Amino acid sequence: MYLGIDLGTGSLKCLLLDDAGLTVAESSAAYANDAATPGRGEIPVERWADGLRQAVHTLPAQARQAVRAIGLSGQMHGLVLSDAEGHALRPALLWTDQRATEWRTRVPAPSCGNPFAPGMAGPMLGWLAEHEAARLKQARWAFQPKDWLGFWLTGEACGDASDASATLLADAQGEWDPASAERYGVDARLLPPLRAATALRGVLRAPLAAELGLPAGVPVAVGAGDTPAALVGSGLLDDGDAQLTTGTGAQIVVLRATPPAPHAALHRYRSAYAPPLPGWYAMAAMQNGGVALEWARAILGLSWDQAYRLAFEPSLRETSAFFIPYLTGERSPWMNPDVRGAWVGLSPSDDAGTLMRAAFRGVALGLRAGYQELCDGGHAPARLRLAGGGSLHVAWRQLVADTLNCPLAILPQANASARGAAMIAAVAVGHWQGCDLAALALPVEHTVEPESAAAEAATLAYHRFLVWYERLADGP
Repeated sequence: MYLGIDLGTGSLKCLLLDDAGLTVAESSAAYANDAATPGRGEIPVERWADGLRQAVHTLPAQARQAVRAIGLSGQMHGLVLSDAEGHALRPALLWTDQRATEWRTRVPAPSCGNPFAPGMAGPMLGWLAEHEAARLKQARWAFQPKDWLGFWLTGEACGDASDASATLLADAQGEWDPASAERYGVDARLLPPLRAATALRGVLRAPLAAELGLPAGVPVAVGAGDTPAALVGSGLLDDGDAQLTTGTGAQIVVLRATPPAPHAALHRYRSAYAPPLPGWYAMAAMQNGGVALEWARAILGLSWDQAYRLAFEPSLRETSAFFIPYLTGERSPWMNPDVRGAWVGLSPSDDAGTLMRAAFRGVALGLRAGYQELCDGGHAPARLRLAGGGSLHVAWRQLVADTLNCPLAILPQANASARGAAMIAAVAVGHWQGCDLAALALPVEHTVEPESAAAEAATLAYHRFLVWYERLADGP
């Protein structure tokens, strides 16, 4: 039995995989982030620890005792500042945090070839160096989220290239670059040593093993960022394979055998694979996926069941309303942390149903903008595998397929990142080799094909969406 732990933005997920690669049990625990102040995204790491306890205890006790290895995946970017014992010196900074925006004009283009985003660890460390200098001086480690969790579990400090390549502190190969750290006024010794995602970081600490009902001394793999872990969990193994992952944010990724060319609006990161499997992927990263839909649902006073029912009611009248989902700025393709969201084009006839429909359509059009940038950058996928907890509703899937005008391959396993983490754990202890992963790829249950009339209408809506974006991007 292999336990995968996925540390997400809004919840922690656990998944147990048996020796044949079949899912035995899953669990999750939600937690709230602190975002009351505009531009701030933080969470006390104790909520992550409590979420892990809750999620693991929900798994069957007998299956927990059979766990042979643990693997980790986690939300990328962000930062946990800790002392030498792993005690967090402040709440974790999340990828949604915008306070380091000013650094985009203060440093030269990074050597890694990735565009700037304020929620990455490099700019965040620069912000801390100026605003919380005393606390930064107390720090021993600057962890990525999953690597803080790994330290909490094992007492061993390390990270991997798939996370490091997304910090603006690494070079084009995903190795720490002291010169990049220096640009942000940071000592590179804060950065934990890097190992392969499938290497072992240590063993589960005895007190935690007893508390969680897991075997004493169970090995813990280094693991990977949630997006590359999801590629493993879904079974993307060949150059050009592509996936759309939806959750708090959304990512469209295309696996690459060689490093993608630098692009001002796309990211190129290391995968969790070792040669001969593809070591890179190109990504359009959208910050405003589920986070924008959750805000719209809550502000309209709807439950999720009501939101889906009202928005996708066939008899719902059409609306001229548009939702621009950029509540926290946006990355691909705009790389604009200053733009904000809006409902626009409203009329007296609009109600909760039409506004919620506009919200779903707006997020889908935001995905279209990132997808189009990938296509224009030479990464046009023939189809997208769909993964992530925000991908389950049938009408939403069809809306996305129509809006992108791209087939969506539906998988039987939504928690691809947690599954990938469990598979990484099994590889780390030698149960599987890289050549075994193809046989473990999730089968496609069915494919959602875009409907031609709806796709044509979505293209017209997309052009109007671009006009509204430009008006909002220009500011008041």
